[in-house]
Amino acid sequence: MSEKLRVGILGGTGMVGQRFISLLENHPWFEVTTIAASPRSAGKTYEEAVGGRWKMTTPMPEAVKNIVVMNVNEVEKVASEVDFVFSAVDMTKEEIKKIEEEYAKTETPVVSNNSAHRWTPDVPMIIPEINPEHTDVIEAQKKRLGTERGFVAVKPNCSIQSYAPALYAWREFEPYEVIATTYQAISGAGKTFKDWPEMVENIIPYIGGEEEKSEQEPLRIYGKVENGEIVKASEPAISCQCIRVPVLNGHTAAVFVKFRKQPTKEQLIEKLVSFKGAPQELQLPSAPKQFIQYMEEDNRPQVSLDVDFENGMGVSIGRIREDSIYDYKFVGLSHNTVRGAAGGAVLCAELLKAKGFINKK
Repeated sequence: MSEKLRVGILGGTGMVGQRFISLLENHPWFEVTTIAASPRSAGKTYEEAVGGRWKMTTPMPEAVKNIVVMNVNEVEKVASEVDFVFSAVDMTKEEIKKIEEEYAKTETPVVSNNSAHRWTPDVPMIIPEINPEHTDVIEAQKKRLGTERGFVAVKPNCSIQSYAPALYAWREFEPYEVIATTYQAISGAGKTFKDWPEMVENIIPYIGGEEEKSEQEPLRIYGKVENGEIVKASEPAISCQCIRVPVLNGHTAAVFVKFRKQPTKEQLIEKLVSFKGAPQELQLPSAPKQFIQYMEEDNRPQVSLDVDFENGMGVSIGRIREDSIYDYKFVGLSHNTVRGAAGGAVLCAELLKAKGFINKK
């Protein structure tokens, strides 16, 4: 490509915004040229605005340090500087819905990390390996918004990445009932242990809104586009508990599954390790070569050993075994702020560019 697309990060000073900036350093297709945040950060350089709140383990990229932060509410001004934006704004759900559509109406595609538009009928919620065809609904959304190139696309909740891909890889065996418990890292709340000392050596058995998302969002991803909207699938029925655990990065899930067709353990493993999707076929820059790995050891996957599999873009599954009540049970692990947040959104943007939905203004 001769010239990279100009990218804006909405909410660039927060933890997910910082992750976007880290992941996009030296990206072959995209270049961060604009950062927008709340009015209190506007007018400062990015380095000044973030101050001592840089939460990534890698240093702040030199290329962004002197970018002057813009006011995210000055939609026309920000949009005029970019080809598309990633959204990680910290606002109420209604405010997010409104501002993301305002950006889309300036003919600026929005790829959002936020949950506000996940159930808007004509907004695709994409795990690129699973439902790339959901981009078809964008044409209906453009008609509603009155745009030619502006639209909103979203990535799903971080907690489902550790088990939804496995269930999809096993779809020919017809999983119809699932029990899942997720053990979720504190970075999912935008925190580090320094910010949240009460999480050290502690477990909190509640994460607001998370259980409903974990039960319902996979069904939307497994659904179909019909008459300009996404109709969610009816199965599998999923019941979920979500628990906050003293881990910085990495969501683990313990999952029980009933199948209509009875697979062997060997068949389940084969379907996982051979599974490929559009990102692998298109060789997208952020795509993991191996989307799902299976680990034979009894004590894997582990956060400390396996969370960075495929640079945090892969999913690790282990401990598949027969169950006395359900058919099988397994343990899954995914990186919640890479595959589950900013990295998943970057891969979504790469898919949208490859399909012609994102291009130069």
